[in-house]
Amino acid sequence: MQLLERARQLEAGGRHIVHMEIGEPDFSTPEPVLEAARRRLDSGQNFYTPSTGAPELQQALSTWYAGQYGLDIAPERILITPGTSGAFSLIYAVLLEAGESVLLSDPGYPCQRNFIRLAGGEPLNIPVGPATRYHLSAELVETNWQENTRAALIINPSNPTGTLIDEEELALVSAACARHGGWLISDEIYHGLTYGVNPPCALQCGHAESTIVVNGFSKHWAMTGWRIGWVIVPENLIDPARRVMQNIFISAPTLSQFAGIAALGAEREVEVMRQAYDERRRYLLDTLPGLGFDIVVEPQGAFYIYANVRSLTDDSRAFCWDILERAGVAITPGEDFGVYQSVQHVRFSYATSMDNLKEGVRRLEQYLRK
Repeated sequence: MQLLERARQLEAGGRHIVHMEIGEPDFSTPEPVLEAARRRLDSGQNFYTPSTGAPELQQALSTWYAGQYGLDIAPERILITPGTSGAFSLIYAVLLEAGESVLLSDPGYPCQRNFIRLAGGEPLNIPVGPATRYHLSAELVETNWQENTRAALIINPSNPTGTLIDEEELALVSAACARHGGWLISDEIYHGLTYGVNPPCALQCGHAESTIVVNGFSKHWAMTGWRIGWVIVPENLIDPARRVMQNIFISAPTLSQFAGIAALGAEREVEVMRQAYDERRRYLLDTLPGLGFDIVVEPQGAFYIYANVRSLTDDSRAFCWDILERAGVAITPGEDFGVYQSVQHVRFSYATSMDNLKEGVRRLEQYLRK
């Protein structure tokens, strides 16, 4: 975030910065979603919903899961939250007692560590690399599970790497968590933004009774500012979760919930976005290695590329800051995502236009030539 703040300062001073660090879609929310929101506003019916969500959205999501994954999920198991951040804050509050731990991948999404600490838990950051496609494996779960461990988290596709866990390995991880009497938590916020492969929902991989799935509208549907997500829990967690939600959320934004119903039908619009991301992904996969950015595992999802920069620098943080100051290109140093080999890595985001990406690559080429 410090690098982003510095980029904003430079822009305020008149510099043009190419943003390849932001993990937010550059597309506008699809028009059918906006139309549905306008109609809801005009209806005047924008009061609180039940704390667990508008029944209409819960039913729509249940139907969507049946169509997308062939899953039969009771609507009341789908709890509507203020974004996926709200979902994780909720789940950790429900699951964790003080001092209990959750297994996380390193590198991984940095906010997860803070969600866990906020609930009084302890994040256990497990080094992962190309051998496991930057995901926790069943072997890593078995090796690192402790007496006080309650869950393991999989983010699939991964942030920051954009890589997918193998379906067979996901099933083995699920089984390992169940064997220890714990939970598998699957963050599927980037489902729908995959290229050449459709990952399964973790609920399809067995042990649904000990699996929790988190997803939301921010990434796939370009609805980051609407703050609307959901979490699918087993029946025995519905009441504990409801009690937490009543006290810390009251309910997710009503307008956003009904906009979400419309989003589930905006298939044409989201496919246009997905194809654009794929084109950008392929462009960077073609150009970055020639500049010295080593992409060890090809990303198949999200809008990120995790590159090894050991041939260019031994300090990715200083490298990224120098690129920002001298070349006007913002990319994210590996330290933002953990400590394991972080000085050797950077993350590129291709959630920006193709023109911006081409300009960013041109500037990087000039910078590295000097």
